[in-house]
Order: sequence, then C-alpha cells, then structure tokens
Amino acid sequence: MSGHSKWSNIKRKKEKTDSQRAKIFTKIGREISVAVREAGPDPESNGKLRDLIAKAKSNNVPNDNIDRIIKKAAGGGEKNDYIDIVYEGYGPCGVAVIVEALTDNRNRTAGDLRHYFDKFGGNLGQNGCVSFMFAQKGVIVIDNEDNKLDEEKVMEDCFDAGAVDFSFEDDTVEIFADPGELRDVREALEKKGYSFISAEVEMIPSTYTRIDDPELMVKMQRLLEHLDDNDDVQNVWHNWENEDELEEE
Repeated sequence: MSGHSKWSNIKRKKEKTDSQRAKIFTKIGREISVAVREAGPDPESNGKLRDLIAKAKSNNVPNDNIDRIIKKAAGGGEKNDYIDIVYEGYGPCGVAVIVEALTDNRNRTAGDLRHYFDKFGGNLGQNGCVSFMFAQKGVIVIDNEDNKLDEEKVMEDCFDAGAVDFSFEDDTVEIFADPGELRDVREALEKKGYSFISAEVEMIPSTYTRIDDPELMVKMQRLLEHLDDNDDVQNVWHNWENEDELEEE
C-alpha cells in the first residue's frame, strides 16, 4: 500500500492485494481492532471504524471477516497494544519516503525499517526530514475502466458531494477532498451509487525525485517491496517520479 496519487500505484496496490490478500486483510484488521478499542464497535458512532469498514470492503475483505474482527476487539480478544508511529527517510538519490506503522514493538519495527533503508541505498532520518515535501489530501479513486462513466455527470456529482477537484481518465477517476471532509464526500458519493478502489487520506508530494541509474531504480523498488511486505507497515508514501518506468519493463 504505497506511492502517490497515480493510477499505476493504485494498480500496483490492487495487484498486490490479489497476490497477497491475507497480508492485506491482516493489516486492515489491525487498524479495525485499534479503532474499536478506541471508540467502540458501532460504526454509526465511530467514524474511524466506518471509514475502515469501507476500506476493507474496497479491498474485498469478506463481511464475515470484518464482523469477526470487530466482535473480537469489542470482547477483549485482541490482546496486542498497538501504537501508531511515523518514520521518515530517504531512498536512493534522495527519494523522500514516509512510512506509517502500527506496531506492538517499537524497537522491532525501527530495527527492521533501518535495515531496509540501509540495505537498499537509503537512510532512515529524523521526524520532519521529508514530511514538509508532502501535503495531506483526501483521495477517492473510482474504477472507470469497466464502468465507462459520463464525465459531466461525475463532475456534477463530485462537486455536489463536496469535492474540491477531480481528474477524469480512461482507467480511473480521482476525486480530491479536504482531509477533514473525505468521509462526508465518500458517503455522499456512495449514496449516489459509486463504489471505490480506494478512499483514503494520502500524502501527496509537492516535488518529485527522479532516478536515472537502473541499479538504483531496482534498489528503490526493492526498498518499497520490503516496506510493503512488513506486517507492521500500514502505508508508504514517496516522491519517486519515474517508478512507472521500472514497472513497465
């Protein structure tokens, strides 16, 4: 679950979900458990839980799995005490990387991440070293490849729902909202009959960094893969400009 707001990155998420569904289910389940412990099992009164249920469904998590996770957390069956930690660092050629983790062992997670950055030509930095290069934006992605939506109708519905901007492509529609308004925009669009590939607050880079050395491109890709595969890592954001070129080869 990484990258910035481009269809290639969302597509990579989908492919990863298809090949490693159990790992994705586990990560979302961990988030749901934390949300239930913090604000209760009722999604009507727990907005964060409502968001995560929508996220789980967009990742094809079965309803039975979602219900089981909520009941287990509500009944005290989830014993791990998870904490949110954000790590920042640099990949090869100074690519900025932000890692959002949910862990029950801070030392283990920090050690794993430091190892990945060191192994693949980067370094883990201090908090704030790269976050100033990113801005939080609510991003909703709708599949347009199968639905073939009408652009004018989508534009009307988006702005009626409270979106601030949108991008209409052949494959997808990306809808942008203020982070604090994302839930309201998503729910308004759901009522209009739309379903989503994703609907999350994302870290969008203000500038991008290009890697021209093929070996360093491979190292950057391997760094992202190792971060994505780590059970403690929930999201990875970066400003690698030409990631698509390596994926197309």
